[in-house]
Amino acid sequence: MVNVELADRIKQLPPYLFVRLDEMKNNAMAKGVDVIDLGIGDPDQPTPAHIVEAAKKAMENPRYHHYPSSYGLAGFKESAAAYMERRFGVKLESSQVVSLIGSKEGIGHFPLAYLNPGDVALVPSPAYPVYKIGTMFAGGEPYIMPLKEENNFLPDLDSIPPDVADKAKIMFINYPNNPTAATCELDFFKKAIEFARNHNIVVAHDNAYCELCFDGYEAPSILEVDGAMECAVEFHSMSKSFNMTGWRIGFAAGATEAVAALGKVKSNIDSGAFEAVQLAGIEALDRGEEDIKGLRKMYEMRRDVLLQGLDSLGIGYQKPKGSFYVWAKAPENMGSEEWVGALIEKGGIMTSPGNGYGEEGEGYFRMALLVDEDRMKEAVARMEKMKKELG
Repeated sequence: MVNVELADRIKQLPPYLFVRLDEMKNNAMAKGVDVIDLGIGDPDQPTPAHIVEAAKKAMENPRYHHYPSSYGLAGFKESAAAYMERRFGVKLESSQVVSLIGSKEGIGHFPLAYLNPGDVALVPSPAYPVYKIGTMFAGGEPYIMPLKEENNFLPDLDSIPPDVADKAKIMFINYPNNPTAATCELDFFKKAIEFARNHNIVVAHDNAYCELCFDGYEAPSILEVDGAMECAVEFHSMSKSFNMTGWRIGFAAGATEAVAALGKVKSNIDSGAFEAVQLAGIEALDRGEEDIKGLRKMYEMRRDVLLQGLDSLGIGYQKPKGSFYVWAKAPENMGSEEWVGALIEKGGIMTSPGNGYGEEGEGYFRMALLVDEDRMKEAVARMEKMKKELG
C-alpha cells in the first residue's frame, strides 16, 4: 500500500468518542460481561409501526427509486413547515426548509457554507463533537464557550471578547442540551439573537431533543424570536423524537439565505435523502404526536428511577427537564474517564465520560435513559455495590 500522509484535519482529530465507547463495550462483552448500556444515545425502542408502513409502501413505488433532490421532497418540506407552525407558531416558506440525511449531516456540512480557513466559529463545550469537528473540517477555528454548572450550562455571551465576537461567523448552541441535559427559556434565545445581530453572526441551533421534555416543560424554538429569521438556522431530527436514528432523516429551517447556502453545499456533496425515507418522515411529522407523548412518559419514568438511585448513592446531578440524558458528577477522587472505565470494568455499566465532549466536561459523566426501568434499577444496584467495594 502506498504511504500517503493523512491530511492535517484528520491527524488533529481525537479518537471519535462513540468509537471509543463501542470498543470499551465490545471488550467487556467479549469477557462475558452482562453490559447495561447507558452510553450512546441510540433509542432502544423500535420505530412506530405506522411510520415503517409508510416507508414500505413508498419503497414499493418505482417513482422513489431515482435520485432525490438535494433540497428535499416538496411534501416533506411542507410537512416540516406545518410541524414548525403547529409546534412553535413559526411560519416558514418552502425556501426556508431543506431536508437532511439526519441532522448530524447538516450540522457537519453547515460550516462549509460560511467558514474560510482561519474564520472563527463559537462552539460550546462540553458539546456534541460535530460542532467543533465541522468547524475544523471547514478550516475554521473554534472559539470555546464554556458551559458551566453555575450558569445552568448556558454560554456566557457577555464574556466573549468583542474582537472575537466581531470575527466570528457562526455560533452553535443546543437546547435541550447534549450532553448536559440543560434546557433554556425563550429569554436566552432572545439574547443569543441580539448578540448575533450585533456581531453579524449566523446562529446554528441544534434542536434534536425538543420533543423529549418532562415536568411540563416545552422546549422552544429559536425561530420564535423576533429577528431570528434574519440570522438563525435550526436543525431538527426524526432520530430521537420517533426512534428513527438509523433512517437518517431530518431538516434545517430558518433564515432563507442560510438555508439556501446549506442546500448549495449539499447539492455538491450528496444526492439528498432517499425519498421513501422522506415519506416516512412525513408520516412521523404529520401523525406522530401520540408517539411523542408515549416516549415522554417512558423516559420521564426511567429518569425518575435513575435519579432516585443517584440520590441514594450521593451522586450529584441537575434534574433534567429535557433530552434523554442525565449529566452527573464523577467521584471527586476520580477523573471522568477513570470513573467510566471503573463502571464498565467493575459494574458492567456503559456510560460516557464528560471530557469526551470537551475539556470543560471533565469531572462529569453522561448516562442515557435507554434501558427499561428494571435494568435501570439493576444499574443503580451495581453502582451501589461498586461504591461499597471502592470505599
